Amino acid sequence: MNKEERITMLREAPIPQLLLKMGLPTMIGMLVTGLYNLVDAYFVGGLGTSQMGAISIAFPLGQAIVGIAVMFGGGAAAYISRLLGERKNKEASHVASTALYSSVFIGYIVIILLLCFLDKVIWGLGATETIFPYAKQYAIIYIASSIFNIFNVTMNNISSSEGAVKVSMSAMLLGAGLNVILDPIFIYGLHMGITGAALATAVAQIVTAIMYLFYIVKKKSIFSFSPKEIRFESKIFKEIFKIGIAILVFQLSTSVAISLTNMASQPYGDSAIAAMGIVTRVISMGIYAVFGFAKGFQPVAGYNYGAGQYVRLQSATKIAVRWTTVFCFLMALLMILFPHPVISLFTTNDEAVIKIGSLALRVNIITFVFYGMEAIYSMLSFALGKALGGWVLSAGRQAVFFIPVILLLPQFMGLNGVIAAQPIADIITIVIMGILAVKLNGEIERCANAQVVFV
Repeated sequence: MNKEERITMLREAPIPQLLLKMGLPTMIGMLVTGLYNLVDAYFVGGLGTSQMGAISIAFPLGQAIVGIAVMFGGGAAAYISRLLGERKNKEASHVASTALYSSVFIGYIVIILLLCFLDKVIWGLGATETIFPYAKQYAIIYIASSIFNIFNVTMNNISSSEGAVKVSMSAMLLGAGLNVILDPIFIYGLHMGITGAALATAVAQIVTAIMYLFYIVKKKSIFSFSPKEIRFESKIFKEIFKIGIAILVFQLSTSVAISLTNMASQPYGDSAIAAMGIVTRVISMGIYAVFGFAKGFQPVAGYNYGAGQYVRLQSATKIAVRWTTVFCFLMALLMILFPHPVISLFTTNDEAVIKIGSLALRVNIITFVFYGMEAIYSMLSFALGKALGGWVLSAGRQAVFFIPVILLLPQFMGLNGVIAAQPIADIITIVIMGILAVKLNGEIERCANAQVVFV
């Protein structure tokens, strides 16, 4: 599909067909991102509970670093979609280049700082004496190679905003496939242990970056990504940060939430840290899937809002909410029925890990049923340039509501308090999401009623 065809598709394709074309590839691409973490957990789980705990400790660091990419990439994507809808392609190209180079530069600085203070950071994230040496081995490579992931995630967002979702899907699939192949070879075949897991992920991310570079060099994008296109203009950064900082808050709050969960689990030993890490990764697969589809929905919403096609926007929102809710319900049902087999995949028959993980998975998956609505309305807020709604949903679930709960509840309920913290925070977020949904739906309805019916 060439550049003009992608824009025509956003403007004219039937909504169900458009959502499938835009949503499924980004959904697969995000699932691939989750697969990196799940594959590492699966193969590292065979090394032992302390090694499994080590990657649970390192996981939030990767999340925090990628937050830089989603801030620039996600913020730019929302703005780019609206600009393309307004036929302002030149301005959109300036935004794309500025976001890409800025994310890589800032990311490089953050990675250097983290590596300089790595020991203190790992201890601060809740590592035990037995977990620390493995966590450090893994984190050094994992963090250093994240510069490629910053580039990849930024490009994923920008290419999706112009409708090139298959490019992102192909790049991410290639990287994930390579990671699956290299993990057992490096970990067990070459006897590299947890270091092998980190190297496999690094190689996969480098290959994905090469795919995106090929996309740029071959000029298949609407944008040139030339340094000459960079514009240090306050308007561009204001629009990027208006949405991007809200997405960054979501990413950082996720990282903080995982770190606080690890710290709250520390008194109950390596098995508790490993179990909660497994549950986080399993549920993250569902979150990645829904969030990926929502990312595909975002340019559809942004473009049609920018083009004044409110009836199409209204239809797309209703269908997206319906589809994601059905998916969330089915996944929740599956996890509630079969928690033991799922948790057992990631441990060498550690009964404590299986027991804690199975209970935590059942408890935490219940509120996941509503995550589809939360993701769609969050993306809708960003796509429409309404940062406040995105801020509330992004910061609420794993920051404003979760942090006080995870700090207080374990004091009264012990390990059960750790397990119940996220669902309680989710319930509060669901109420806020319902209020935001009513407000956004009402605004779109008024715009649609005032519009000449789009044919």
